Amino acid sequence: MTKMTSQGYIAREDKFGAHNYHPLPVVLEKGEGPFVWDVEGKRYFDFLSAYSAVNQGHCHPKIVKAMTDQAQKLTLTSRAFYNDVLGEYEEYITKYFGYDKVLPMNTGAEADETALKLARKWGYEKKGVAENQAKIIVCEGNFHGRTITIISMSTDPDAYKGYGPYTPGFEVVPYNDIPALEKSLEDPNVVGFLVEPIQGEAGVYVPEDGYLKKAYDACKKNNVLFIADEVQTGIARTGKLLAVDHENVRPDIVILGKAISGGVFPVSAVLADDDIMLVIKPGEHGSTFGGNPIAAKVAIAALEVVKEEKLAEKAEKLGKIFRDEMRVIDSDMIGLVRGKGLLNAVVVNPKDGKEAWDVCVELANEGLLAKPTHQHIIRFAPPLIITEEQLREGIEIIKKVFKKFE
Repeated sequence: MTKMTSQGYIAREDKFGAHNYHPLPVVLEKGEGPFVWDVEGKRYFDFLSAYSAVNQGHCHPKIVKAMTDQAQKLTLTSRAFYNDVLGEYEEYITKYFGYDKVLPMNTGAEADETALKLARKWGYEKKGVAENQAKIIVCEGNFHGRTITIISMSTDPDAYKGYGPYTPGFEVVPYNDIPALEKSLEDPNVVGFLVEPIQGEAGVYVPEDGYLKKAYDACKKNNVLFIADEVQTGIARTGKLLAVDHENVRPDIVILGKAISGGVFPVSAVLADDDIMLVIKPGEHGSTFGGNPIAAKVAIAALEVVKEEKLAEKAEKLGKIFRDEMRVIDSDMIGLVRGKGLLNAVVVNPKDGKEAWDVCVELANEGLLAKPTHQHIIRFAPPLIITEEQLREGIEIIKKVFKKFE
């Protein structure tokens, strides 16, 4: 059987798949470390890392082995029964992050939904908010997933338009604005503040130093739960294990996903202490696949890799190199460079009708994959296992491409 070309694969997806994505025209068939290969055998640097899911690199042998070993033994029991792996994982992750309890789910959106349910239930049972009156404060520019409830708090028309009626109970405040947050927190019905320590989908928008600490303190003053969505920013991506660690903030609820499995399996988790977590009783929340044996073994291995290979320290060091190098590129198209660790963005000024998308297409031609967000921003987030030499090779490709647009 003759192998299809990239165009053939793209046409097949276009014909049989929903059109809810607009990918770059690259068809990948293999990944290893910081690299991926297309069906024609061309190698690329992956500077997206599946939106920070493959922090540990593609097909990390330790994580893949944990998955395949467990897959041959026991894959799924549901939570109707105990299994011999889940408790091991629960003990490992709670000690790893320093919380009493974990509630395991599969996707980031599910974990966000879980945190919202926890906050509301806590508000009614512990804070004494009247039934159906609980409010959760969120930020402009937020991205927490795509469920009906989550898009109800979105300020991005692409996310919410055409999907109403919307779930009530959310109040939006500007990101990086402490006075606005403090004012909203005065409402006694507010039970939680849900925030991304860095807004990834919004274009790697990094708040001012001290914002998270001040927000946390304001929540404590008003008996409100501080909920950190670390799905993209967590697991060493920003140069610390969690992005909130840059300001020594310990959230009441932490939401994790993506890299908690190294990108080999859908795994997410919600961490909290007993006072919060135990408001949910048997039968009140769950998931058939949540905490399945493969997920448990995979997550342990993925988190071990982060520590063993010192990925947070690597991200911190390499991120500084990346931003320094981007800032010295002499190009009219580069408006701003921002980020933390290896979560970075370049804001692109359109030139001669060319935008961020055109830059990304040219980057792909030169062997580096990145993706635009909001027409004018390119996110650069390579796997954290990338070496300095490999990073610098990728930087040279980026420099070369920007030069082409001059």
